[in-house]
Amino acid sequence: MKRVEFFDSHSHYNDEKFDSIRDKLIEDTYFAGVTKFICAGYDIPSSKLAIELAEKYSYIYAICGISPNDIEDIQDEDYNEIIDIARNKKVVAIGEIGLDYYWNKENSKKQKQAFIKQIDIANNLNLPIVIHTRDAIIDTIDILKNKINCINKGVFHCCPQNIELIKEALKLGFYISFAGPITFKNAKNADTVIKEVPMDRILIETDSPYLSPEPLRGTLNDSRNVKYVAEKIAKVKELSIEEVANKTYENAKKIFKIE
Repeated sequence: MKRVEFFDSHSHYNDEKFDSIRDKLIEDTYFAGVTKFICAGYDIPSSKLAIELAEKYSYIYAICGISPNDIEDIQDEDYNEIIDIARNKKVVAIGEIGLDYYWNKENSKKQKQAFIKQIDIANNLNLPIVIHTRDAIIDTIDILKNKINCINKGVFHCCPQNIELIKEALKLGFYISFAGPITFKNAKNADTVIKEVPMDRILIETDSPYLSPEPLRGTLNDSRNVKYVAEKIAKVKELSIEEVANKTYENAKKIFKIE
């Protein structure tokens, strides 16, 4: 019987929480059936480490960018450095980038500028983007619809369970990536939003080491737990976990242009 293989489309093995266990965990994850995964940067040092890991392991790919929570001291030369490191052949997107008003809305203008600038970088490098949006849905969609054309589209990572956001994102041509929160017992709209996204536009992720799914909430998350996200989608869509795993694997390879 062929084993089920998963593609974790967003993880952070560049996070310091993994420092003492990183290499063993990455290898254990692969042998557990997660045979491809994305390591996501959120500032320049983490983006560089993501690339180091991608170069070390053939089944890891990197995305690089500066997140809305890491732009406070951003300088023009930082954008130039993102351009330089994003030329690495293992970099498959610019991200995670976007808007986050949950932690800080006072710098919303600066967040918008950084978001638009990095979309422009992605366009120039012919790469998709990976979007982080939290409590900033209206401005996020406004930028994508009215401020700049994102040529290669991309992914709403750990997508908020907001039906209007998902409808607009799908209309714009983006993929929707679901993570642990859709499994939470207090997830109000999980079934509704899962049903809204067609199978050819869904990705699955862990966002590890954060957001461990049920039944492991409160523990250190890793890519092996992506199966719980797949199981939730399979249950709602009345599919087998193999069908969900195979289709999300195919979708991730398509959006990130992985052979």
